Amino acid sequence: MAVERAIKQFERDRKEAARIAARLLLASGTTSPRVGGVRECTFHIIEDDCDIEDICHKIETMADDNKAWKFFKRDAQMLRDADLIILITSLRSLTDPSDINCNMCGFLTCEYMQEREKFKKEDKSIAFTGPLCTFRAANVAYALNGIVSLARQLGIDFGVFWSAGLAGMRLGMLPHDTGFAVGVGISVTEKSPFRDIPIDYDKYNDRTMKDRIINRLWPQFRSIYS
Repeated sequence: MAVERAIKQFERDRKEAARIAARLLLASGTTSPRVGGVRECTFHIIEDDCDIEDICHKIETMADDNKAWKFFKRDAQMLRDADLIILITSLRSLTDPSDINCNMCGFLTCEYMQEREKFKKEDKSIAFTGPLCTFRAANVAYALNGIVSLARQLGIDFGVFWSAGLAGMRLGMLPHDTGFAVGVGISVTEKSPFRDIPIDYDKYNDRTMKDRIINRLWPQFRSIYS
């Protein structure tokens, strides 16, 4: 029993380490540079297993929305092995351009960008319903840099997935009318689920292998104990 308790304690400590790390990464992303020093990005830690599964299931279903998104299925399986997901979004890039006429978005002035008709949200083959203010959207890149740089220092495995950000948007987990979002998977395990991934990882990752074992053995257990 002592061995069993020790293993369970390690699993609790491992999960707690991931939770603490996620909040430190949130802090690093929050204090990263901002255009004009104003509030632009928000960070949302998804740690409930059911919420993570909702995101992964949504990513899987979105793989059929666009033929270029077939890799979403592999993203979903990698994120199923994550301990937590951090969703990062830009609050102002869609509706509130920086008003400096930088032309980074391809329009001569910010007024032209605002007057441009947005892509329809009903079109599921389009990820982000821009055009977006690229100057403001760059804040998400700064935030990601803060998260990634600290994760490397802490020894935390991570993976960046725009598919998770899109799923979070479509599931209503993020503020309304956000321009776009990116997800960062966090893992504290011996082998990172986000690196050195085989092409068919979605068919035999840790979660799917366990499911297969259960499905294969369950009929035998049921016949023995029923």
